[in-house]
Amino acid sequence: MLLDVIQGTENGGFVIIQDTVECCGRQLLQSCIAAALHREEDVHVLAFEVCEEDLRLGLDRKYEQRLCVHNGYTDPLGWSEHPLFTVHQFMAEELNAHLSGSEESKPATLIIDSLSWVLRHHPPAVVCQRLQELRRGGALRRVVALLHCDLHQQSIVGSLCHLATAVISVVPGNRGQQAVAKTTRRTKSGKVTHEEEYFSVKEDLTVTVEARPSLHGRPQTEEDEHEADPAANLTFNLRLSEGEKEAKEKLSLPFVFSEEKKSALLQPRPGSGRIVYNPDASDDFDPEDPDDDLAV
Repeated sequence: MLLDVIQGTENGGFVIIQDTVECCGRQLLQSCIAAALHREEDVHVLAFEVCEEDLRLGLDRKYEQRLCVHNGYTDPLGWSEHPLFTVHQFMAEELNAHLSGSEESKPATLIIDSLSWVLRHHPPAVVCQRLQELRRGGALRRVVALLHCDLHQQSIVGSLCHLATAVISVVPGNRGQQAVAKTTRRTKSGKVTHEEEYFSVKEDLTVTVEARPSLHGRPQTEEDEHEADPAANLTFNLRLSEGEKEAKEKLSLPFVFSEEKKSALLQPRPGSGRIVYNPDASDDFDPEDPDDDLAV
């Protein structure tokens, strides 16, 4: 699943790569740039955290003309007289103006390095709104953003991930140079799929993946999460032993009819269906006035 997200097989997608101080996700971000260039797409990078030279490391030089780096690293806040690109230009109108230099016949991919820098200078609600405007504008094939999730509250991270069609969480692995990518992907039909994979990034920015063995031998979906055992991790036992199960099956409840009792009740008997009344000696019954006892 990680390779499918990196290669960008869907249009109009929004991918978030989550990392922490323990495991950096910038190499995966550069792999997304390389994959988009190999698809002959124009790539625009909003670079706030690293310089342009570092972003171009490992990329094939024959695709350099399709890569446009908007330098927000030199003067991100616009303190100089003529800044190249600032964080305050993170607006749909400004970005569309920068994207207008691309060939109209070619789709464009927007790379944001990183959303954490944008969130330091814009409210989260404004960032979410502008991301939605960019996706609806039609000028972009997809958006890929790096997010340092350990710098923000979980509510902010959750709001951004709710907008994404795919989220890749990068965590350290225990197998040498390989890290673990926890990928969550949402399809247009609404199905959500989760998968964990070991991965490594080569010098040419190609990604190699080795799937982590799962319990069922297949990616985990939301349906699998609902099938979790509710009796697990409890301080008391809710399970029955074999002897208790056998005793439960043999127990006859007082208001449940057995097959023998049902057949006995349903079997026709002589005299059934008639009402026989034998008057008592104390009954006062006058055949001439049967309603004598009524006060009328």
